[in-house]
Amino acid sequence: MNRVRVTDRTRFLGRPPHRALRVLALIGLVVLWEALARAGAVPVLFLPSPVGVLREGWDMLLSGELLVHLGASLQRLAWGFVIGSVLGIAIGVAVGFFAVAEAIGTPLIAATFPIPKIALLPLLILWLGLGEPSKIAVIALGVFFPMAINTYAGVRQAEPLLIRAAVSFGAGRLSVIRKVVLPSALPMIVAGLRLAAGTARLLLVAAEMIAVESGVGFLVLHAGNIMATTKLRSASSCSRSWGCYRTGAWAASSGP
Repeated sequence: MNRVRVTDRTRFLGRPPHRALRVLALIGLVVLWEALARAGAVPVLFLPSPVGVLREGWDMLLSGELLVHLGASLQRLAWGFVIGSVLGIAIGVAVGFFAVAEAIGTPLIAATFPIPKIALLPLLILWLGLGEPSKIAVIALGVFFPMAINTYAGVRQAEPLLIRAAVSFGAGRLSVIRKVVLPSALPMIVAGLRLAAGTARLLLVAAEMIAVESGVGFLVLHAGNIMATTKLRSASSCSRSWGCYRTGAWAASSGP
């Protein structure tokens, strides 16, 4: 009996992770950057070498300057992220579960969501002053909208059969929300947290460039004003490294 060899025609649809290629791409970019800097193809003032950036970052770390600015940025980021997340989840659940809240909240969110949040910073400074509240408020606003929208979508996708089954067993509104709706919406809430984390980081650096004396954004702006590009690249790498970590974690979790 002869066996017939079948060709797998769906092989091109596969998506291998290529983890080694991801690492090699980053290493190749750094090597090319270092080669251009050492060859003098680009002036050091415009493109400091990676070694110089790392050396400058290490010096700032030893002197304590970097830790001071990182601590101030992380504190603002934590407060804004927590406040925006809690309010976004609460509003998203209310708008998704209650008809009256949906009728009121949906047009308000749709009307205010397209507004660039950093454009509201001067208004927030006018309301809350030049201190920390205005910076935290703009971060919280940036976090609020993706959390509210994603939570709303997750609540609306909850299985109606499960909700009716819970009600038939005597569960009240709060019990249904806590035991059925929130667990069903959890994947969308987590997705909202990931989107909000990137938005919060961008708004943090932008907000720290206005009327502050500490933070990564202030350090980047100050280094740019005095043309200290090596310090500027080192400070911006602190924020960029978190973005690279998030992108790598997302790619690893979404791989096969």
